Amino acid sequence: MSTEPVHDKLIAVQVNGETYEMHVEARRLLVHFLRDDCLLTGTHVGCDTGNCGACTVLVDGKAVKSCMMLAVQAEGAAIETVEGIASEDGELDTLQKSFAEKHALQCGYCTPGILMSAKYLLDRNPHPSEEDVRKAIQGNICRCTGYVNIVEAILDAADKAET
Repeated sequence: MSTEPVHDKLIAVQVNGETYEMHVEARRLLVHFLRDDCLLTGTHVGCDTGNCGACTVLVDGKAVKSCMMLAVQAEGAAIETVEGIASEDGELDTLQKSFAEKHALQCGYCTPGILMSAKYLLDRNPHPSEEDVRKAIQGNICRCTGYVNIVEAILDAADKAET
């Protein structure tokens, strides 16, 4: 067992538009930084192996499984978590409303990660096909649903964004 001290590093990141500057252990995962240091608990810890997608966030606009990234790797990045989807006054985003209206969640554990994967898709492809949606969320595991309502909700949000 190593007796070497764990080194901390000062990082600064933008999370949902707010600057966070703090010392973190070099080995601290981004998901734990977001939840424990930034107190943004919407990002869920699922498998800790990058398989389930519950911890998906956007880092500089790219969908990332935050259990697979060190916080120090996010230095200088702009991060968006599920808390950043709604407007500042708390009004739900079209995507969030569609999830509620289409009954696209049950226990809700996977929902934050799926919402972030869906946001990533819709930011790049505002008119996705069902196949596009299914491909975009293939890295997110939901144990409760059959994905049908999730796909319908994402397509519904895309339709509503057009109008």
